[in-house]
Amino acid sequence: MHDLIQSVLVYLEGLGYWGIFLGLMLEVIPNELLLAYAGYLVSKGQINFVGGMVCAVIGGTLAQIVLYWIGRYGGRPFLERYGKYLLISKHHIDVAESWFNRYGTGMIFTARFIPIVRHAISLPGGMAKMPLGKFSLYTALALVPYSFLYIYLGMKLKDNWETIGEYAGPYIKPLIIAAVVLTILYAGYQFYLKRKTKV
Repeated sequence: MHDLIQSVLVYLEGLGYWGIFLGLMLEVIPNELLLAYAGYLVSKGQINFVGGMVCAVIGGTLAQIVLYWIGRYGGRPFLERYGKYLLISKHHIDVAESWFNRYGTGMIFTARFIPIVRHAISLPGGMAKMPLGKFSLYTALALVPYSFLYIYLGMKLKDNWETIGEYAGPYIKPLIIAAVVLTILYAGYQFYLKRKTKV
């Protein structure tokens, strides 16, 4: 698997910015590794930081839009049958759908920072026929700090970018905590609006 990832990264490196864009859009390797590698390329001067960020956010958003459309037009039966080919299990779908139903469309933003439901949350967004513009905006906004962190750390790690998993841990935990707090606040706000409407 390591050799395969290395081969893919070398190929994407040759494509420059397009490599970052396609890698995030197709999700052929874990996003964290690709973003850290993008940071490594920034440190070598092969791409610049802003360009890498733009490609990462656009590519990552398009990848989630594909999942949104699958959820919207395929529905749960399609996902339960073919989800394994997207590396999304029934459990992931169950958790994502439960969170989406409980906390609403704001989960499209906050769930991007939570590993279990990060990708699967796009599916219930599509199944609920959430407006595509709103979905795309929330997704892109969440990908900005996420992409910034990993590209920045990859840039600082330079040749040691492959250790991003252990190095990013202390930075990711505060993001997850902040995401959970935002989710609770958003859910509370939605509850308040519903109560206010009924009065």
